Parts: sequence; C-alpha cells; structure tokens
Amino acid sequence: MSRVWDWESGEGLLRLDDPGEWDSAFERGEAHLGTAVIGLANHCSPAEASPRIARAMRLPDAAQWGFAFTAAGHVARLNGELTPELYAALRAEGHGGAAEHAIRDTLTFVPFRKLPPWFKRRWVYVAARDRLEAWWLRCVYAAEDAWRAARGRRS
Repeated sequence: MSRVWDWESGEGLLRLDDPGEWDSAFERGEAHLGTAVIGLANHCSPAEASPRIARAMRLPDAAQWGFAFTAAGHVARLNGELTPELYAALRAEGHGGAAEHAIRDTLTFVPFRKLPPWFKRRWVYVAARDRLEAWWLRCVYAAEDAWRAARGRRS
C-alpha cells in the first residue's frame, strides 16, 4: 500500500522510508525535505540515505539543511559509521555552525579506527580540549569550595 505524505505541513515525514519518494519530492521542489531526510536516516541503510542527506545539506532553506546535519548525526548514532560522501560533506562544512553536533555525534558513535584522518585529528583535538576543560572546572570548583569554607569559618 502506498502512503500519501503530507509535504505541505511536514507531518509524518519522520516515518519516510522510501528514498524514491524523497527523490520525487526533491524534483517537485517540496518543502520539508530536511525533515523527511531524518526519516530516511532512521529507516534506510546509510548507503541509501547518504546521497539524499548530502543533497539536503545544500537546500536553500537554512532550517531544512540544518535537519540534514541532524540526519547525518542520526546515521552515525544508529549505524556506527558514515559513508565517504557524508564524511566529505561534514568536513566541507567544518566544525562550528550547523555541522558541529553531527561532527560530535560522529566522533562519539563511530569507532576511532573507522574515522578518516581529518576526523581522527578532530577527535584528538576534542578529547584534549574536553579533558583540559574538565581539569579547569575541577580547579574552579575546588577554589570556590575553599573560598566558601574560609568565609564560613570567619562568620
């Protein structure tokens, strides 16, 4: 049975599981393609969803291409891998901005040995920065606790 998708409101598109339907909607210039690509990321293999996610990353509507980066993060979470096409798209966008969460998801859920060299360097940088930040916060909290304790004795 063929489903009829509500491209006007976007309702139900998170359940989209037919890459051909997404391609047809793209050709027709439908709205909510970014929302639908999240559905593809959830229900299709990375090989099927990845070309559509990469195309959605180039949509003119910023909100919709933002959803495409969310879809790339979902692919990393659900499958523990990305396709070379998605790695290239995330690298092209770079860290910061719309790709930041997708890159973080990739670094978290894809094993280090499966990452391309650029992502391995990014993983090392992020891991070092996170450890330094944790160390800094422990020092700040210790200083605040010492200050509170010293003030409490004087009162």
